Amino acid sequence: MEPEAGEEGRDLADAIGDRPNSRMCRVCLAWVQLMEGDVEGAIAGFRGVIAECDTEHDEFLKPISRMGLSIALSHGGDVDAAHAAADAALETPSGLDEYFQGMGHAASAAALAAGDVSAARAAGELVWQRLSAAQPQVAVVQRAFNTVEVALADGDLVPARRLVDDAVSVGTGWHLVVALSAQARVAIAEGNRDEAQCDAQDALACAASCGAYQPLAGILECLADLAGDTDNLQAARLFGAADAFRQRTGMVRFKVHQAGYDASVTALRESMDEQDFDAAWAEGASLSTDEAIAYAQRGRGERKRPNSGWESLTPAEHEVVRLVCDGLPNKDIATRLFVSPRTVHAHLAHVYTKLGINSRVQLVQEAARRV
Repeated sequence: MEPEAGEEGRDLADAIGDRPNSRMCRVCLAWVQLMEGDVEGAIAGFRGVIAECDTEHDEFLKPISRMGLSIALSHGGDVDAAHAAADAALETPSGLDEYFQGMGHAASAAALAAGDVSAARAAGELVWQRLSAAQPQVAVVQRAFNTVEVALADGDLVPARRLVDDAVSVGTGWHLVVALSAQARVAIAEGNRDEAQCDAQDALACAASCGAYQPLAGILECLADLAGDTDNLQAARLFGAADAFRQRTGMVRFKVHQAGYDASVTALRESMDEQDFDAAWAEGASLSTDEAIAYAQRGRGERKRPNSGWESLTPAEHEVVRLVCDGLPNKDIATRLFVSPRTVHAHLAHVYTKLGINSRVQLVQEAARRV
């Protein structure tokens, strides 16, 4: 996150009395605060802009500001206020374009914070209807964020996989962090825990590199769940680190995730000596945000495959490589593996990155050297 440009733009606009552009910069800064994990700052920022929009009859920024407020309130745990802000966003005048109307509807996904899967499903479809023509890339990302949660709650993994692969393929920055986090949860639900480990670590690295800490607690909890397969102490430390981050930032866990979290923590606690569990949890809770990230990243090299090279490929990626070497195109590989062609494309993109290559020919040559 780089808020300096927004701060400079706000200050310049204020200096010349340009209130509309000052508000635009302040909206952007509030989004940055939310993405960085400063929930209270984001809420205050959005509310300030909304109040000024009301005073100056600015109907252009009000919808997106209300959507931002709704999402910030959801992450802060004030579900009733989040729903009220989402409902206000729906009052967008019909004369504004589909983009802003769609973003206003997206705010009603605050239902996820309350665990209302049915309402979240309806909200996700409205986002898609409003944005798919006007802003297709934004629509893909927004639909994935809402609909993946619904699909996971319903146990419907086929659309969940397709949606997260779509989101990862177009996401950047904070959007990519959230998409990779969702991809890890889908992989866990599919039973592919090795792939989930890679996705969660990629999400963590992306969050650290761009300062998008808002999804951090969920990423740490995902890694803790996965660490429980082989290292209970590390799992407890990661859960403790995630809990401390939530307490520091006020970031609550959405209710759609609560049951899975409770089950993981309970299983871990029952598998450990009580004193060991409490001590490890406390050790994790004592870590700063940067220390928690570093600790989680060290676990990757100690327990799992490396970040690059042939040994870094997941079982799913090895299967895709095998079928590429058999001469199958992506569509046929997808049919063979019961996944979407976009999933195959995503696997190949990961393989190319890990091996430092950029074509199927190079992949076949590399595989031949491994025989």
